[in-house]
Amino acid sequence: MQSFEQGRAVMSDVYVSWADYHTKIEQLAVQIHRSEWTFNQIVCIAKGGLRIGDTLTRIYDVPLAIMATSSYGGPNNQVRGSLTFSRDLAMTTANIGSHVLLVDDLADSGITLQRSVDWLHSHYGFYIEEVRTAVLWYKGCSVIKPDYYVDFLPDNPWIHQPFEKYEKMKPDELVSLVETE
Repeated sequence: MQSFEQGRAVMSDVYVSWADYHTKIEQLAVQIHRSEWTFNQIVCIAKGGLRIGDTLTRIYDVPLAIMATSSYGGPNNQVRGSLTFSRDLAMTTANIGSHVLLVDDLADSGITLQRSVDWLHSHYGFYIEEVRTAVLWYKGCSVIKPDYYVDFLPDNPWIHQPFEKYEKMKPDELVSLVETE
């Protein structure tokens, strides 16, 4: 089913299971490997890129750094607001690597991904020779084309990821669910 937004067809929502989510991360890892690009640092954009960054850093055995950002809020966390960055990267190495793989879950508008590349260059540019980007989903409305992506979605659907249920859940609800199992 499609609807129309600003004269463009918009695909119905996409629902992703945990199994599909992990398969997409593995597909992304294979795509990066096949490119034969060598990198020595992964930076994940939190929150969406945390699971992806964690998995890729285990597969590639390179250091992981975390860039905390915030841009969505409102009902069901689906309202895009202003983009906020953490002051620094959280990392366990003295310096960032020279060849950085920047990962996130998706390039929706692409603004977060693009500004994150700019932020890395402005804060750590002395150390960085190259930054490449990787996401699971790349939407047609994105202002940036990631270097690596699993699915291109030209119709810009809303993607419901398996962890979204926790954004609506309160601790008391979780207690009730766990105790009834």
